[in-house]
Amino acid sequence: MQEQELSRGLKNRHVQLIAIGGAIGTGLFLGAGKSIHLAGPSILFAYLITGVICFLIMRALGELLLSNLNYHSFVDFVRDYLGNMAAFMTGWTYWFCWISIAMADLTAVGLYTQYWFPGVPQWMPGLIALVILLIMNLATVKLFGEMEFWFALIKVIAILALIVIGIFMIIKGFSTNSGAASFANLWSHDGMFPNGINGFILSFQMVVFAFVGIELVGLTAGETEDPERVIPKAINNIPIRIIIFYIGALIVIMSVYPWNAIIPTESPFVQVFVAVGIAAAAGIVNFVVLTSAASACNSAIFSTSRMVYSLAKDKNAPVPFAKLDARKVPSNALFFSTVVILISVVLNYVMPEGVFTLITSISTVCFIFIWGITVISHLKYRKTRPDLAKANKFKLPLYPFSNYLILAFLAFVLVVLALAEDTRVALFVTPVWFILLIVIYKMRNTKANQANQGKVAEN
Repeated sequence: MQEQELSRGLKNRHVQLIAIGGAIGTGLFLGAGKSIHLAGPSILFAYLITGVICFLIMRALGELLLSNLNYHSFVDFVRDYLGNMAAFMTGWTYWFCWISIAMADLTAVGLYTQYWFPGVPQWMPGLIALVILLIMNLATVKLFGEMEFWFALIKVIAILALIVIGIFMIIKGFSTNSGAASFANLWSHDGMFPNGINGFILSFQMVVFAFVGIELVGLTAGETEDPERVIPKAINNIPIRIIIFYIGALIVIMSVYPWNAIIPTESPFVQVFVAVGIAAAAGIVNFVVLTSAASACNSAIFSTSRMVYSLAKDKNAPVPFAKLDARKVPSNALFFSTVVILISVVLNYVMPEGVFTLITSISTVCFIFIWGITVISHLKYRKTRPDLAKANKFKLPLYPFSNYLILAFLAFVLVVLALAEDTRVALFVTPVWFILLIVIYKMRNTKANQANQGKVAEN
């Protein structure tokens, strides 16, 4: 029987915008105020440092994926270089990461919709959004790409509008309730490090959260029309996107309003749009974050289904999840992930808020694990397959220094998470998840070995 293959229906523009969407989180629109309040203008350096590290992680991921075009996700290369147990743990951890992101974002869809329709029950918009996204994901992978293209385009337009309006205000010396808009606001209010090195270090916790999902472009490799051309282009453009979208937007925000005049509980985007006289500013930003939340949920449905599909192909998930339908979409895996997301949303209403925060914090620690395992796989690949590395045109720069730099940075972030009270608990609870996965894997292996021994005895 011929092996089923995922459809290569994602075009270059889809992958480019998926890469942009992955690099721009809701954290920029809503969470930037809190980040700025914590670190002041030094937040720019935190984004720049984290952006460089994320770019290197993506280069390692890209080199691994293009070393073998049969790789459809990092589970495939983790299995080859670190073994089946590492692949099992990586796949199910990544699945859990995106399931918890979907939990948070479906809840957010309900909250953002209530801005316009306060009488609508919070669960209803989330349920409607989930059903629509499932139907569109079931159709074709091209439709998933099309949705992400438009979701990401909305985010891009909002950020570019902020930058253009902000630069105009700075050039004109526009006067706000906190003084004139000027680039001097970046350093004239207690310098670039107003809260000292402590505030700067603590800001990394939120900055890393903002980049979660950047690796999603790697999962599109198996469904991209021309991966050898498209994937390198998408990854190489990441630094430009970080400079324009994150650093550019934050420079403009802190030039229009000094860092200490930005309200941490409000979106700085709303403050800038209101200052220039756009009355519907709050509504516009609410629409952008609503589409951003829907985009994250769409990505979660796509990525979790592809991860379960990869796991099932390796017998690390029930075999029916490896089946593709007539449209070459892993529909069984899609239904499974969507049902789990739905259960999670229902549970969110009966669970105390603290538990929900804990789950999403654990998810972020798990993302750090995924990035780390990718870099370790890359080290093993370079050491054991120099022939593939030599032939690969898309190499990680400065190997192996880059690998150790990334791992040192990820260790630093874990220390920062231990310093912050709201994430410290997650850091200590996360090992329970990995212990659970190891126990399940060992039990499955024991059961499989016993079954094989029984067959041998019969023969």
